[in-house]
Amino acid sequence: MSQSATRQMQIVKTTSSPPAPATLRLRVTTAAEQQLRAGHPWLFATSVREQNREGLCGELAVIYDRNDRFLAVGLFDPESPLRVRILHAGKPAKLHDAWWRARLQSALARRENLFAPDTTGFRWIYGESDGWPGLVLDRYDTTLVLKLYTAAWLPRLSEVTSLIQNALHPLRLVLRLSRNIQEIAAKEFSCADGQILLGPPIVEPVVFLENGLRFEADVLCGQKTGFFLDQRENRREVESHARGREVLNTFSFSGGFSLYAARGGAVSVTDLDISAYALESARRNFALNAAAPNMAQCRHETEQTDVFEWLAKKSGRKFDLIVLDPPSLAKRETERAAAIQAYGRLAEQAIARLRAGGILVASSCSAHVSAEEFFAAVQQAAARTHRNFAELRRAGHPADHPVGFKEAEYLKCIFLKF
Repeated sequence: MSQSATRQMQIVKTTSSPPAPATLRLRVTTAAEQQLRAGHPWLFATSVREQNREGLCGELAVIYDRNDRFLAVGLFDPESPLRVRILHAGKPAKLHDAWWRARLQSALARRENLFAPDTTGFRWIYGESDGWPGLVLDRYDTTLVLKLYTAAWLPRLSEVTSLIQNALHPLRLVLRLSRNIQEIAAKEFSCADGQILLGPPIVEPVVFLENGLRFEADVLCGQKTGFFLDQRENRREVESHARGREVLNTFSFSGGFSLYAARGGAVSVTDLDISAYALESARRNFALNAAAPNMAQCRHETEQTDVFEWLAKKSGRKFDLIVLDPPSLAKRETERAAAIQAYGRLAEQAIARLRAGGILVASSCSAHVSAEEFFAAVQQAAARTHRNFAELRRAGHPADHPVGFKEAEYLKCIFLKF
């Protein structure tokens, strides 16, 4: 062979693409096998028994049982204790473009006909419960907000963005990132919390409709994706009880419950929150709805205060309806017992501020506190006051926040009349 031919062969060998890595294969513990077969969408690192190679963030990991039969496939996250978020289980399937489009359309179809045109704020995708583990997509009129809770989605961000754009054609798509993945997002994927993925910059507040009321959503840096969409139905229920009442909205944030109460005919609404920013947002929301029925007749007051300390005072103004919707009091399982006690204490203190015939609306967003534990804590607190009361209503998740597995269930709300 000539030197020229040999040199050409060397060039071909040097410039050819490296072979694709073998499929990432995992085997898991017997307990994990059972959980995956039962439909649980999480595989923890402690349940991985064998792994054929190191995995990359966001690649597909195929999980097999002890007999080498396919169990599931999901997104791999080498830095998280929650090692794989399951996308598909059961029979083997190819996760090609058509599969992803169908998965998105399935989530969108679940919301079809849920909302009238006077509601333009709701959840399109609720993570694992819609088959998109660790991913949430919320609508605020023509602006959509994509929130990621795992770094495993970051390598696929452009694909996800394209899917959303082709299916929903939003004016704007905003990226939100949970705190635990913001550092890796910046260092390895050059993206940041509050980044606009599609559409024009935000030069004025994003405004959406909820049952005909107008609200601002702080989509760039507000809590969750910019608003608490999950309380929509409980706000509507408060409206139905508000006529002629003086209403106290504790942990009021941007005044959602307050606006509904005002439209329902409340004499006054008082917002309590430790955040001046939140109270200013509530005032702006009232201004947005100045022309709505009953708004002009309702007195709106705000007070910046620590609600826990405010309620702990032994005396003070009485109200006819009190909304008690604190932030999560149990961020982890070890805080569960203390949170249950705190919910009961807050309820008892709030009840002391209720006039005869008053209504307590108590809510919890702590996933580590079960609905049964929360409802029992509130009812036991009511019993300790030695006042007669009747339960009017219990509520959980709205239809756009479906519960697909136990850990996804966090919201509960109870209405008691005294």
